[in-house]
Amino acid sequence: MGSTGRVRSARARTGLIDLPFPARRHPRYELAGRHTLDWLHRFGMLAGEQATAEYDAMGLERLMAYFYPDASDAHLALATDLNAWFFVFDDQFDGPLGKSPEGVLRQIDTVLRTMGDAPPVPGEAANRLATSFRDLWQRVTADTPLLWQERFRSHWRDYLTAYHWEALNRTRNGTLSLPGFLRGRRDSIGVQPCLDLVERCGGYTLPKELHEGEPLAEMREITADVVIFVNDMVSVDKELAAGDVNNSVIILLRQEMCSVEQALRRVAVLANARVARFQELTAELTAGLDATALAKELRWQVDDYVDGMRALMSGNLAWSLETARYGEAGIAAVSEGRQRPWAQLFPEQAAEA
Repeated sequence: MGSTGRVRSARARTGLIDLPFPARRHPRYELAGRHTLDWLHRFGMLAGEQATAEYDAMGLERLMAYFYPDASDAHLALATDLNAWFFVFDDQFDGPLGKSPEGVLRQIDTVLRTMGDAPPVPGEAANRLATSFRDLWQRVTADTPLLWQERFRSHWRDYLTAYHWEALNRTRNGTLSLPGFLRGRRDSIGVQPCLDLVERCGGYTLPKELHEGEPLAEMREITADVVIFVNDMVSVDKELAAGDVNNSVIILLRQEMCSVEQALRRVAVLANARVARFQELTAELTAGLDATALAKELRWQVDDYVDGMRALMSGNLAWSLETARYGEAGIAAVSEGRQRPWAQLFPEQAAEA
């Protein structure tokens, strides 16, 4: 199938999703993209014209522009750096390391140690992913309330440790149930740290009782599920080519012995049910806040946070149809054991290469 046919296929698949939130894109995303390319080169995560061109084709700065359409230029650049790290880190596990739970634990432990004020540990200086994340952590958390820092740290810890869960999935016999898969995938998809950045870009921190209470807690879970389902629908060809199992479409394909088309339609139904529930909860939240003597500023913050959830869902869908990550080039990059040019950045991987 040619690239045009695959784009049509992706649009046909995502056309099954009824998402009533129009996507908006920050107008100065190219500036953020150039900043992030410089940052990646400075930390040695991209090297050479081929790697740079392949990275650039993914258009990751546009994803952040959809997520944070009203952010300042400085906040958008910071979010784009963090998102670049996220994808470069993720691609380290497409090869043998992703099937070694013990190896994954060693690598994520090194990165986990960078989240704080502790000095670098022995060997960290040679680990480009750890040193770059330490830089990110210091910049992201600068001048932020302790409550927000702890929230962000907890979500990033959940995200990083989910790589061990994914490695176990690749080595276990049998297939996870869809509910069991979603429990782990909600961490590995990285939506919660992205929602933390909604607060960071807005310059506020929601009170714990609002953030962790209902209905916002369920709305955050729904946001993650919708992003998961859309991502799995557009990336299923790439993950089938790579032999991966961490995809809801693949789980249904194997569990129910159905066709890819049938599994895609089933996932779309699940996504649409989540979106409908999100709309119901939004109405409940609005009615509850209207009946509460909530300070005007706090009310704006809650509304902005809900808008951030909508932006993540609609922005992920819009970007998924633009990026080369899930097209022919993206599939070829991981087929037959191939890896991205920026893979094998951990010191142990580099030594084996």
